Amino acid sequence: MPAGLSRSTLGSDMRKLIRLLVQNRSLFVFMLGMLAFRSAVADWNDVPTGSMQPTIRIGDRILVDRSAYDIRVPFTHISLYHRADPQRGDIVVLDSAAAHERLVKRVIGLPGDVVALHDNMLYVNGTRASYAPLQERGIADDTANPARYELESLGAMHHAVRLSLHAPSPASDYGPVTVPQGQYLLLGDDRDNSFDSRFLGFVPRAEIVGRSRYVALSLDPQHHYLPRSGRFGTALD
Repeated sequence: MPAGLSRSTLGSDMRKLIRLLVQNRSLFVFMLGMLAFRSAVADWNDVPTGSMQPTIRIGDRILVDRSAYDIRVPFTHISLYHRADPQRGDIVVLDSAAAHERLVKRVIGLPGDVVALHDNMLYVNGTRASYAPLQERGIADDTANPARYELESLGAMHHAVRLSLHAPSPASDYGPVTVPQGQYLLLGDDRDNSFDSRFLGFVPRAEIVGRSRYVALSLDPQHHYLPRSGRFGTALD
């Protein structure tokens, strides 16, 4: 036993701790329940980078449906009940083992798909996506790296992408690759500024922990983190 500590002192401290837990048990149960709810049912996620612009802007807090694909044991990746699989076009949240962090990306390639990019133009199973120019407002572009915005459409998938005018990604030409069974190919909507499957590889199904369809709130880092009123509740394509 460390010098200066007696059994009676340790016993007194333990009794105080037990008393504190008993007196505040309702609060502790509530906090544990909230943490379990956020882990297994619904959560929100901060987006500090622009890799999903223009769909998700820097400073957005997105709602995450953690039960969209699986009902999981709270605080784990163990699936208790399989509800659905990610579909092409879904915006998903993943705990990436390759990147060692949580990421937000869009599902592009499903298991068995053959995916390629040629000069940033997307091809899935030999079919080229169509593109139409967009006028995006409220995006704080990098003035040293101007971009154009296009509506990318392929089957039922329609969403905006950001394409650099002068500094394309070294992975703007990619593939073709075949997505293995049980894995997915994910890309960012800012095709020239996204650390995604082109660099990290395919994403195992178990790493995808939820789907996002709405912005909960948005804080503008370029204006002292004041709320962006027009972003509250915005639907994500």
